[in-house]
Parts: sequence; C-alpha cells; structure tokens
Amino acid sequence: MRIIICGFGVVGQSLAKLIESRSEDLYARYGIKARIVGVADSGGSATDPSGLDPERLVAAKKAGSVRGYPGAGGGLTGGELIEGLDADVMIETTVSDYTNAEPGTAHITGAMGRGMHVISVNKGPLALSFPSLTELAEYNRVMLRFSGTVGGGTPILDFAKKSLRGERITSFAGILNGTTNYILTGMAGGSSYEEALADAKGRGYVERNEALDLDGLDAAAKLVILANWVMGMKVTLGDVDRTGIRNVDTGDIREAAAAGSAVKLVATCDGGLRVAPERIPVGDPLCVDGTLNAVAFTSEHSGTQTIIGRGAGGIETASSIIRDLLDIRAGMARE
Repeated sequence: MRIIICGFGVVGQSLAKLIESRSEDLYARYGIKARIVGVADSGGSATDPSGLDPERLVAAKKAGSVRGYPGAGGGLTGGELIEGLDADVMIETTVSDYTNAEPGTAHITGAMGRGMHVISVNKGPLALSFPSLTELAEYNRVMLRFSGTVGGGTPILDFAKKSLRGERITSFAGILNGTTNYILTGMAGGSSYEEALADAKGRGYVERNEALDLDGLDAAAKLVILANWVMGMKVTLGDVDRTGIRNVDTGDIREAAAAGSAVKLVATCDGGLRVAPERIPVGDPLCVDGTLNAVAFTSEHSGTQTIIGRGAGGIETASSIIRDLLDIRAGMARE
C-alpha cells in the first residue's frame, strides 16, 4: 500500500514511527505492507517510489523539513506531490483551518480526483464541506475515512457507526475538547480561569490559536463531523450555535458544585446543534475530568451508552489512522 502524507507534524511523525514499528505485525495479521512514497510539509517534500525510511524522515523533520531527507528532497508542495506521484492512499495531517480549510481541502479533492483513498485527521475540510466531500468520494469511487478527527485514538466514530449498528441513534451529547475540560476541571479545583488557562498553556494543551479551544470552534467542528457521519445530517460549521468558556467564572463553578454538578463545555445534537457550557451531575458518566473526552449516545431501544477516552495525542491519533488504513485495505480487498 503506497502512502502519501501531507503534513508532518506530531501526528505525521508518530504515524511514520508506528508504521515502521508495526510493519511485520501489519503484514502478518492484515496483509498490509505500508510504504510511504511521499511526504510534504511547509518547507518542501521528500519522495521515493520504493519507500522512504521513517527514521530518516523524522530526523530530517527535526532538522527543519523533510526536504532535507538525503537524496530524495524536493521543493514540491503537497498538491504537486499528489499530482505527480502514484499512491493508493493520501493521509491529510496539516493544521486545521476553519476559515477556508486550506490546504487540506485541496489535498483531499486532488487525491480523490486521482483515484486515491483519503484519510484525514484535519477537521477543517470536514467541518466546512463534509457533504460535498463525501459526495466527491462516492463519485470518484474512493473511500474517505476520518476516525482520528473525533476522539483521537478513542474510537468514538466507529463505536457509533459499528457497535450501535442496527440501532437508531436519536441524539448525542459529548465533551469533545480536552483543553477546555482541563481548564474547567482546574477551576473546579480552586483555580481562577486565568490560572487554569495558564496551566493548560504551560502543559502544551492549548492550540496556538487559542480561540479554537476557548471559543468552542474545535468542539463545534467535531460535533459537525459526528452529526453528519452518525446521524446522516448534511450540516457544516455555520449550523452550530456556539458559545465558548471565556465567560465562565468561579461563581458559576461554585454554584454548580453546590447543586452536585460540574460545568462542562458540552456539544449536543438533539435536532439542533449547539456547543455551550452546561451543568452536568457529578455522577453522570459524561462528567469526566482532565483532558478526557466522552460522548453519550442515546438510542431508540438501547438507551444511553457512553464512550470515554483520551481525545488527543500524536501516537493516539496515529493509531486511529492505522484503523482507517485497515478499513481501506478491507474495502480494497472486497472490490
């Protein structure tokens, strides 16, 4: 299986390491012999149709860019790499952008146009153009997978789509952003908003553009992806009624605690789509602390079931990409 990776940050590097460390296992158990034939980052690219060495790729990136990969570096952009290189799967890991979703959208549509299957952990294109991207994938007879966009390594999308297969999910609610959950947990422990935010920044939990976390954009993007994939809706980021956590103060936290509840940033799909701080009873399975994510799915006959897990991390998200690769491999075998 020939692979192109667009974007080579923490997730891309973790994926390269995981492919190398699990190469024998993946081939023995699933028949996958993954070969990274091209990688592009903001500084350039590296290509080798016979396969790039993951260790040397990571070393080149740590020195500045994959363009420094010995003997295979180049100045090609991700789009040019996709246009000029034969591959089976393109993996999109560039930074999420919620204004125009570029360059992610161009990478995804370009790869589909060339008959490549696509895996994206970039939420921007899916948050802004989910319906059109899924239609384009169907038109080009390729698979689009994105399990790492919601929950990182926790299989939230797979749980709803596969484990609850045959059920009709009527609504769901979730804590989808670990950063805001960490901040609110800190405030529940006695910190002020400013102190909890500074702590989260110090631990590297807050996005460079802090509005993605604090204003609920990240949670809203994940809500859109869930609503489209699980509920069969055709919605985009503009359909979400969104309020972040900037106006939550210690008084709100104390009042909730006195009532046996905790304030959490909750993403809800119950006919409408909204992201807002809400009180959740402390005994509710959805009331998780720290950087954990949790989603409670309510079904017509099975009641409410909650899945909980870590929502981020390079190696965790890379493991979700491996799951998607296995899914694509199975689909290719069926065809």
